[in-house]
Amino acid sequence: MTNLHVSTRGGLPTEMQTLLRATPRETWPGHPNFAASVAKWMGAHQMFRDLARVTREDTEDYLDKEMDDAAFTRSLARYGDRLVRNLHGHHAWEDRRFFPELNAADDRFEAGLEMLESDHVEMDALLERFTRKGNRIIQLAHLDPPLMAEEARGFHDEAVAAEAFLARHLTDEEDLVVPIILHHKLRG
Repeated sequence: MTNLHVSTRGGLPTEMQTLLRATPRETWPGHPNFAASVAKWMGAHQMFRDLARVTREDTEDYLDKEMDDAAFTRSLARYGDRLVRNLHGHHAWEDRRFFPELNAADDRFEAGLEMLESDHVEMDALLERFTRKGNRIIQLAHLDPPLMAEEARGFHDEAVAAEAFLARHLTDEEDLVVPIILHHKLRG
């Protein structure tokens, strides 16, 4: 089987694309089993992508001196916190409720669902680093503002990593999950 680690795979492994080939992404919105709940779930994924992009872009603006300390810490506190909290809640729900439902519907996808759960373990570690470094920046805004830029450079690496991780993970998750839902008429 293909390497399944989120940092090295280039998309959903071929052996997990059985239903995706039968129901390509561009056909999903018009599919009769594409329910509002699926659109809402995918909308949450888009929100995560957007929050990760905003966090990275704002960090770059701050490092390029296009954003001042106060604006950057407000943005980081607002959007970084929203990203972390919502991702934790979202993937905890997936692991506990959603993925078991999908696996029960079609056990051919057990390896894919295990891959996604493994991604969630990686995501927890990434979000822990993201949170620790982001919180450090916010603390420095009050304790030692001149050190903020140095800390922001390290945080930028985490913001870039989070955005790349989410781009790969969320796309693969959708490519695996949505065809299962459509095929088995779930979540309607």
